[in-house]
Amino acid sequence: MKISEFQKHIEAIYFEKDQSRGLEKTFMWFLEEVGELTRAIRRDDDVENLREEFADVLAWLVTLASIKGISLEDAAINKYSEGCSYCSCIPCKCV
Repeated sequence: MKISEFQKHIEAIYFEKDQSRGLEKTFMWFLEEVGELTRAIRRDDDVENLREEFADVLAWLVTLASIKGISLEDAAINKYSEGCSYCSCIPCKCV
């Protein structure tokens, strides 16, 4: 599944509820999920729990992009298709 397909899938499941909640409150949910991922990484949780936390963060991130009308796939491709967004190298050679 491409990022754009995943974004549309998450929109089908959650967009109406997330949009009615609003950007600021949805962003707070996103931050809560980032906190859960942070704790899982710090605890060196098992791979399955880490996978779930990464998935939750990605789902909330695409939700935020959808609320703002931004294709996350297009944004990422535009910024990183040439390599590092600062030095344009692959791999990055920034100091």
